[in-house]
Amino acid sequence: MKTVYTCFCTDVIHEGHINIIQNAKKYGRVVVGALCDKALIRFNKFPTISLEDRVKLYQQLDGVDEVVIQESAMYDDVIEKLHPDYIIHGDNWKEGAASAIRANVEKKLSEYGGEIIDVPYTYNPVVKKIDRQLREKLAMPEYRRKRLRQLIEMCPVVKTIEAHSGLTGLIAEKTVVEVDGKLDQFDAMWVSSLCDSTAKGKPDIELVDMTSRFRTIDDIMEVTTKPIIFDGDTGGLTEHFVYTVRSLERMGVSAIIIEDKKGLKKNSLFGTEVEQTQATIEEMSAKIRAGKEAQLTDDFMIIARIESLILEKGMDDALARAFAFAEAGADGIMIHSRKKDPAEILEFCDKFREKDKKTPIVVVPTSFNIITEDELAAHGVNIVIYANQLTRSAFPAMQQTAIDILKNHRAKEVDDRLMSIKNIITLIDEL
Repeated sequence: MKTVYTCFCTDVIHEGHINIIQNAKKYGRVVVGALCDKALIRFNKFPTISLEDRVKLYQQLDGVDEVVIQESAMYDDVIEKLHPDYIIHGDNWKEGAASAIRANVEKKLSEYGGEIIDVPYTYNPVVKKIDRQLREKLAMPEYRRKRLRQLIEMCPVVKTIEAHSGLTGLIAEKTVVEVDGKLDQFDAMWVSSLCDSTAKGKPDIELVDMTSRFRTIDDIMEVTTKPIIFDGDTGGLTEHFVYTVRSLERMGVSAIIIEDKKGLKKNSLFGTEVEQTQATIEEMSAKIRAGKEAQLTDDFMIIARIESLILEKGMDDALARAFAFAEAGADGIMIHSRKKDPAEILEFCDKFREKDKKTPIVVVPTSFNIITEDELAAHGVNIVIYANQLTRSAFPAMQQTAIDILKNHRAKEVDDRLMSIKNIITLIDEL
């Protein structure tokens, strides 16, 4: 009997999956693959139930002869092991990032005469509702809030990009690429005070109040499911910080990063060019402890950002603060630098990891952007934040468009570099 293989990525079975199995049975013995968590994450999905529970779910389906675990979104492992005669899939994988998966499967099957069976994708009001319910479940505070900790456990490095609006949140949520035979995407979003202030036309001096910043979070949360890391600047007064922690936790934000400075905020990339006052270890530690005591769940993370290298206080000071803040209860350490050479960041990470193997390390490679995520992960980094690139790419493009329209007294000259409104609104889901 011939073998027919299909891979499921779902936590809920609907008639589309049943249709795939019924079609598969016409060709032979049906084997269903359960895509593993790590591959799911790269495939723009996040599981709401465990891999073990997904396997049990698929095993109970009528017509399924065997369930296996698929380790690669590109199917390489199952094709090599099973040599299926047919691989069956909804025809929706002919388009978008998934088309790279289909092309790879087709190439692998052609090596021994296997075939692809494309089944018309089932999309009706019932299926649409189930898909929407799954997205809504992922967006719920109790699911979103804990996801950052889950990602740190699952991924070599958590890729995070800034979002300052619903639209930039959708870009962070939906951008999936295929590179060298692998799918990739961002794991989390960074709500930066710099980008939030800039989008509102305000200086980055903590002028935008928390009510306004929470509104930005709401805008992003309404249309996305990925975890959010909040830029809390200094955290403000300790008495105020505890309320910020409670509010963010209730909203479903996964983490806040606060820096060990005090007084009027000045952007760190100015370094010693402007006067910046660093809080004492004792002051920052007390704020961390107060925040941890205020939170009600174990999901929320308070991450301490250390400015010692920015302020040229030296490696020893940075490490002393890192160990002290971890001891005070910080769930992670962010180390910052404005040098283009990542050497001092890597030195810090190596020395920190000699004594502390578990506390997550966060870096923001804005200045030292020559280093890759894999290189950072090799030195113990857990989270990489691309903190302002969307804002910085949008501003010059919009400014140049405005200039060219003024110069030419019409919009024809700029049209060839603009995305169509039709393509933009395809990002936005309709209920």
